[in-house]
Amino acid sequence: MAGRVYLDWNATTPLRTEARTAMIAAMDVLGNPSSVHREGRAAKALMERARGQIAAALGAEGADVVFTSSATEAAALACAGRGLHCAAVEHDAVAVWCEADLTVDAQGQVSVADPSRTALQLANSETGIVQDLPHGLAVSDLTQAFGKLPIAFNWLGCEAGLVSAHKIGGPKGIGALVLRRGVDVAAQMRGGGQEMGRRAGTENLIGIAGFAAAAEAAARDLAEGVWQRVAEIRDILNQALSAQGFNTISVGNSVQRLPNTLNVIAPGWKGETQVMAMDLAGFAISAGSACSSGKVKASRVLRAMGFDEVSAGQAIRVSLGPDVTEEQVLRFAECWGRDYRRILSRVA
Repeated sequence: MAGRVYLDWNATTPLRTEARTAMIAAMDVLGNPSSVHREGRAAKALMERARGQIAAALGAEGADVVFTSSATEAAALACAGRGLHCAAVEHDAVAVWCEADLTVDAQGQVSVADPSRTALQLANSETGIVQDLPHGLAVSDLTQAFGKLPIAFNWLGCEAGLVSAHKIGGPKGIGALVLRRGVDVAAQMRGGGQEMGRRAGTENLIGIAGFAAAAEAAARDLAEGVWQRVAEIRDILNQALSAQGFNTISVGNSVQRLPNTLNVIAPGWKGETQVMAMDLAGFAISAGSACSSGKVKASRVLRAMGFDEVSAGQAIRVSLGPDVTEEQVLRFAECWGRDYRRILSRVA
């Protein structure tokens, strides 16, 4: 639709030109990476080159990069059957495998007693809040931080990390589990023994090629300071919303956040209603993570931080990308403020 503004980059990102080009080229690679003939060796070479590109972008040289269909599958591979603990701020893909009993403070920071039995995200998809990861974590969800924050997996000190291509401008349907060399996991999908015996099934070569190209481009953007400008525009939006005089709460303002994420609670206006109103006005935003925003319930992330049920149900997430302009976020603030005034006038 002409004139629409996409402000939901934490849910998924536009496909990068570099990824599209790499995927089109990979479509002409005939062989199966498991075949030993020339065509198969060519496919294998492309895949292994991509594995190295992704490892380099993650600062994970020497670690094992295991290709999966998504970060969700990577989470299952890393967490299933291990009896891990996490906090309620974790993404559902991780929390479903863990005991969500860790304490979260009002600033979204998680207290970890035993890192070796803990899964802890680096950055939260709803609030953008960044955790100070303790050394020796069992699993860390790096999905939202990858490409937006400087990451060196080899320095994080965790056994396993989760990443996804479509969060960094790559295609949907491809992710990876990154394992510290020497760490192993029990295969959940069994068959031909692909991916070092950890994930059977013919590899998605086209998706892998797009993932690698996106990872290289994302690392370049980060090095060139692209996300610093995104943070500046996010702060301009935050100021524009605050300047309108509403009694809003900007979640995580006092701690480190992703450079692109703004989570705002608007008293008296349900989050899902805000999403619908802004959609009609031409803006794509979210009321939570993409995997839960369609459900009419309060954010469990905000509930874990101490917000009550009502307040947690009145939050929206606006997440920006390098393509978003200052003019666009100011236009969003104007439309959002106009509709909020209308809502408040009805209950006055």
